[in-house]
Amino acid sequence: MAVLPEVKKHYGELQLFINGEWVASKSGEMEKDPNPATGEAIAECPTATHDEAIAAVKAAQEAFQTWKDFPMRERAKMLFDMRAKFEEHFDELTRILTQDHGRTIGEATGSVRRVIENIESACSALYGLVQRNEHLDQLANGIDEYLVWEPLGAFLIITPGNIPMHAWSSFVPYALAAGCTVVVSPSRQDPVAADAICRVAQETGFPPGVINLVHGGRKINKLILEQPEIKGVGFIGSNRAGHELFELCGRLGKTSSINGNGKNHLVIMPDADMESGTEWLLRACFGMSGQRCLGVDNVVILGDHYDEVKERFKDAAAAMKMGYGLDQETQLGPMTTPQGREKVLQWIEDSLADGASMVLDGRKAKVPEYPGGYFLAPTILEDVTPDMPMAKEEAFGPVASLIRASNLDEVIEWINTKTNLGHSASIMTASGKNARKFIREVNVGNVGVNVGVPQPYAFFPLGSRRESFVGTAKSRMASMRMFMDEKTVTARWV
Repeated sequence: MAVLPEVKKHYGELQLFINGEWVASKSGEMEKDPNPATGEAIAECPTATHDEAIAAVKAAQEAFQTWKDFPMRERAKMLFDMRAKFEEHFDELTRILTQDHGRTIGEATGSVRRVIENIESACSALYGLVQRNEHLDQLANGIDEYLVWEPLGAFLIITPGNIPMHAWSSFVPYALAAGCTVVVSPSRQDPVAADAICRVAQETGFPPGVINLVHGGRKINKLILEQPEIKGVGFIGSNRAGHELFELCGRLGKTSSINGNGKNHLVIMPDADMESGTEWLLRACFGMSGQRCLGVDNVVILGDHYDEVKERFKDAAAAMKMGYGLDQETQLGPMTTPQGREKVLQWIEDSLADGASMVLDGRKAKVPEYPGGYFLAPTILEDVTPDMPMAKEEAFGPVASLIRASNLDEVIEWINTKTNLGHSASIMTASGKNARKFIREVNVGNVGVNVGVPQPYAFFPLGSRRESFVGTAKSRMASMRMFMDEKTVTARWV
């Protein structure tokens, strides 16, 4: 199979998008953005100045005054037009995402498809407002009462390095559908992807200021959120950064959707179908090189088939082809940053020091064609117990821990109490009884049955519980509750 062509070898000095115009930052601060597969720079990313960030906020606030009053049908038409633009640029966006993030082209294809599904879901949310408004005639003699939902204003949207496009679509289309405007602040890890998605969205012709893009990081994010014109924040990223934002929102009285780290489990019962299950394991543990909010770290195995599962998993993982994601045969791309790779290597070293044993060692991975890439091969550890730090802390890399268990009650107790994170958990079983018990008793927000990654479709919210989520509303469809507020009207005309 072919190696797909890069859209561009180098994207130049990236700009800010403020009030409908692409402008060069005056800060003079530029940071190189490398291709993770080669280590070579593909762009230079600026850091916005204080004044540039404030200008983006002012533009969003001014645009809100008119955007909120756009007739519903006109907003819906623009969202449908935006969907068409993403279909038109689909192939280009997948290759840019692969080049900038490091994932495989197949994974990028799925991610851009999720973006389009979120736009479709936002359209349905907009039309669904008809059902959310409630009206009661003659509540009392001559008195009518009704409920309306109104957009709150301008919002800060912060996207992470692992899912720069998908995270954008988990908030931005819904904000626009609600009648809100946005200032998007993307991760420094893959700014070319953020630039590309903004350019495609703006081809739709949204009024100036409805969508704004600034590059900056935590300091700029804090500055933007502190502005009174910004009514809240949608965030996907680390717990540390997210909880800082949540505390700031509390002090400022702002709404939020804060989605953080996970420590996810996949439970393999004795009756699991391992013919299909091995492929599910590979996707769950090593998809996107393990840099996945709903990816699996802990593989819990019950019954006498531990050795069979281990050998199947080990052989399949060892056979995965590493390389540049634009090579259509590649099954595992590089880590997105060298810092991320070093962090995972240290996580593995610490785990071995705590008593884990190596089943498959991917630390010395080499891809001869790409010697400068940030590659880390699949790594599998065993002799892991639920009380070890490695069983509680997210690796965020292509690492899996094998854990033995004696019964399902024990496993559910581990998931519910050994970690304070609650993104997801999955079970592989042929037993409806065990699956139902798992669904009802496990304290996580996203549950899978015979799937490796329980990724909800766009028209369902990303569940997530405990320390993995704090805020006013979940993302995707549920974010409409963050972007809008209720107004109850009581009227007497008789």
